[in-house]
Amino acid sequence: MPHALLHNLLHNQVLHEQVVLLTVVYEDSPRVPTSRRFEVEGYGEGFYRVVLHFGFMDEPDVPAALKLCHLDELDFSPMRTTYFLSRETIVAAKLEGMARWREALFAFMLKNANGNLRFFNLPFNRVIELGTQVEM
Repeated sequence: MPHALLHNLLHNQVLHEQVVLLTVVYEDSPRVPTSRRFEVEGYGEGFYRVVLHFGFMDEPDVPAALKLCHLDELDFSPMRTTYFLSRETIVAAKLEGMARWREALFAFMLKNANGNLRFFNLPFNRVIELGTQVEM
């Protein structure tokens, strides 16, 4: 179960009418034609798996790609779609392993990296980020 779905379910104690588990895959080709951009699998009870395919030269625009999923059961209209993202924060552990300065440097670089929100061109007012801390 994705962290974002689990945390949303635990916090709000509600399961949405339509839940789409979205995966973005980058292909080895520079571009993926729009006819092969998505795969949809229905699990029943309002659960779906959508796999979006992008080439390594494509600009990943998730909302535009979801508009291509023209199935009657799925509604990706902009004001009815909320994106739940999980975000991991790395915390340096006191256990033996990597040198502390390397752990701290990695955690700092990860914190300052661009997030999925901008990278996938998601609308700012339709995204909820749920985070967890991971010890390294």
